Amino acid sequence: MLQIEIEAVWRFRREGSPRTAVIMLGVLNEIRKTGKITSAASDAHLSYRHVWNLIEQWSEFFGTPLVETQRGKGSKLTPFGERLVWAGERMQARLGPQLDNLAQELASEIKPFLEQRPSVIRVHASHGFAVAKLREFLDREPGIGVDLRYVSNQHSLVSLAQGACDLSGLHLPHGALRAQGIKAAREWLDPREHRIISFVTREMGLMVARGNPLRIASLHDLIKPNVRFVNRDHDSGTRLLFDQLLAANGIDESRINGAQQIEFTHAAVAAYVASGMADACFGVEAAARQFGLDFIRILTEDYFFVCKRAFLDTAPMQRILEIIRSADFRAAVATLPGYVPSDTGTVTGVKAFLELHAVR
Repeated sequence: MLQIEIEAVWRFRREGSPRTAVIMLGVLNEIRKTGKITSAASDAHLSYRHVWNLIEQWSEFFGTPLVETQRGKGSKLTPFGERLVWAGERMQARLGPQLDNLAQELASEIKPFLEQRPSVIRVHASHGFAVAKLREFLDREPGIGVDLRYVSNQHSLVSLAQGACDLSGLHLPHGALRAQGIKAAREWLDPREHRIISFVTREMGLMVARGNPLRIASLHDLIKPNVRFVNRDHDSGTRLLFDQLLAANGIDESRINGAQQIEFTHAAVAAYVASGMADACFGVEAAARQFGLDFIRILTEDYFFVCKRAFLDTAPMQRILEIIRSADFRAAVATLPGYVPSDTGTVTGVKAFLELHAVR
């Protein structure tokens, strides 16, 4: 199946000058991680001399160095170079899922004009690392196309009810808040039509800077005046869960410094904290580990897929079940920090699901 990728490009231009500078943030990030220009060159499939020339050109353009080298100690980014890299990390984390959605929309528009028309499975689910991993596996499957759109918990169930998708994501927390999630989902689950497929569990909690310098240990510490928070968008399932946690703990959101500052993915809030623009955020453990942050676990969530009963018997859906039940997929999920394959691929009717998962 034809795959489309849309990427953001950083292009700098000085006023009144025709000259532009396209910054290869991957090169700078590799230098930040390894301290070696040779490693950055290898990663970008460029020569050492070419990469060094690029760095000199960028430094000349901005009028300040991006990289500094010390004999016998390798290379490191200057504060300005560091700022550029972290801004790029935030941009990618923020825009990546949205660009993926746009690319998928374009692919869907041009698909009818192409000779090869594989079976396409439409998946609407909240953004998460295990869902992205599943897409990687499906992208390698011949004859199966994936139309994956990242949407919130409730919106995905609405999409399924309206026939806009074939698979809908659903995540429910363990503990006292589970009943609220079940109540919201029940409105859109039809026992005659729908089936629930177990997928993974994931750890949710607070992400803080490495070493936890502000000694944040619980949600109550977020109201300290010196703690800067970055929140998820109002439509996300994670934001709904966070708001429920605040209410359950008697915490007034207005007392949290930065609660109105929002980002749109787990990775985006993590990158925000990693770049030093906030001290804490709420999300999945995998995002914390990706950006080198410490993680304070708050609760565990179960992640499911919902589909219509008739769709289970289709060849593409049977292949998906084979994939998520496979040892290879379970091993891949196990490499994601905080994720565990849990009864993965087990299919349950709505009535049995509600009885089994009402409390956990």
